[in-house]
Amino acid sequence: MTSGIGGRFQRETKYSPGRLGGGPAPEAPPPPYKEYPHAAVLPLPKPDPGERMSLDGALRRRRSVRDFSRRPLSAGHLSYLLWASAGIRPGGEDGGFRTAPSAGALYPIETYLTVNLVEGVRQGIYHYAVRRHALEELRAGRFGMETARAALGQGMCAEAAVVFIWTAVFRRSAWKYGQRAYRYVYLDAGHIAGNLALAAAALGLVSCPIAALFDDEVNALVGADGDSESVLYMSAVGWPR
Repeated sequence: MTSGIGGRFQRETKYSPGRLGGGPAPEAPPPPYKEYPHAAVLPLPKPDPGERMSLDGALRRRRSVRDFSRRPLSAGHLSYLLWASAGIRPGGEDGGFRTAPSAGALYPIETYLTVNLVEGVRQGIYHYAVRRHALEELRAGRFGMETARAALGQGMCAEAAVVFIWTAVFRRSAWKYGQRAYRYVYLDAGHIAGNLALAAAALGLVSCPIAALFDDEVNALVGADGDSESVLYMSAVGWPR
């Protein structure tokens, strides 16, 4: 295995018979939802994809696209994308089970948005309030160029209708899985991003996942401290040019 911190991490977080590591901490688990009680709340319409597309059709249509038109997304499109990627699925309200899998159903991933061009939603930085399927406005204004700079200068983040930003609240998983949790949070983010890409394709939209980013700059954009919560992944979404 390779040397360096990556190789060391893989070695030291291995599972083997008689050595699983981790285990729940003695204290109570952290809250499963992050909410901003003082933020302005924008309710979202009921998630509805409209005309249905088969999974096979979405798989065949999905591709990474970096060139977007200036056509706005509807609030309905955004609602469906949020629900499909990270929302609570029907019948899962009691346990909060969601559309994407999560190790131990702990759901450490939080979803933030840079909204550039969505009908009925002013430009700004938002947090997705999963439990009530709504947006919480964190900062109003134009943040497309700032988001692009934080993503290593990738201009598509200023052109896309919306940019999804995923962070991890590490203790939600580490409370149960210890250091192994740091493997799981990246898998969880990947599950969510995969759902988003297929949901976008099903709506006729295009997307592009983004892992090349300046961590501290993106964290500052959404207000994450970079320690207990930090960015993992992003994705730009919009209409094709």
